[in-house]
Amino acid sequence: MDWSWFFTNFFAALLLPPLNMLIIAAFGFWQLKIRPRVGIGLIAGGLFGLGLLSTPYVSSRLLATLQVPPLPNSDHDAEAIVILGGGIRSSAPEYGGGATINARTLERLRYGASLYRKTGKPILVTGGAPVGAPVEGPIMRSILENEFGVPVRWVESRSRNTRENAQFSSPILRQAGIRRIYLVSHCWHLPRAIPEFEREGLDVVPAGTGYVSTGRVRLFDFVPSYLAITNSAFALHEWIGLAWYRIRG
Repeated sequence: MDWSWFFTNFFAALLLPPLNMLIIAAFGFWQLKIRPRVGIGLIAGGLFGLGLLSTPYVSSRLLATLQVPPLPNSDHDAEAIVILGGGIRSSAPEYGGGATINARTLERLRYGASLYRKTGKPILVTGGAPVGAPVEGPIMRSILENEFGVPVRWVESRSRNTRENAQFSSPILRQAGIRRIYLVSHCWHLPRAIPEFEREGLDVVPAGTGYVSTGRVRLFDFVPSYLAITNSAFALHEWIGLAWYRIRG
């Protein structure tokens, strides 16, 4: 087992919704007999926080704090397109039972394919896996080439996180004489990804996808939903990741 990957994801789960709010509420139940007021406050705080993070209004605004501006239609001066993996589904019976990409990675591939058709720039896909799991990079290449009809020049398949995406992709790009890249990922993930590629000496043009709107407010924006709690988790994951990368240097 890849213990580094395991513990990273285990502690991330503890810090992200819904588990973080449920832990606060559970601690409150434990405190009820010892310190009733503290217990009631923790239970109320945990449930209230869970409710807030479950509303589209809150989740969209959390993601909006991370969004980079969309790529201008006229910006076609980078030398290559780098598409970051966003995860896989380990079993897809509708595709014969093997592994395939998840919805986040598919969204990134679709935008990367669109960018390729506009620019004609060569593509690098990057995504590995914990030991023993299906490797993401080759699956991304297969889908781009066989389903989108877009060629992939390079595949990086050792990385397990965003920092390693940059560390393992940059030598491939430098060997090909590439210095300026379009970096394709979700717009809320790019603030964490861009500095990692810049650390490796690359000039990055952000190419974000998956934007959320914070314009018109509707009544249902205050009704809890499973999608909203997921988006809140994405946002908090990125903020925690940004802080962790800065601490590690």
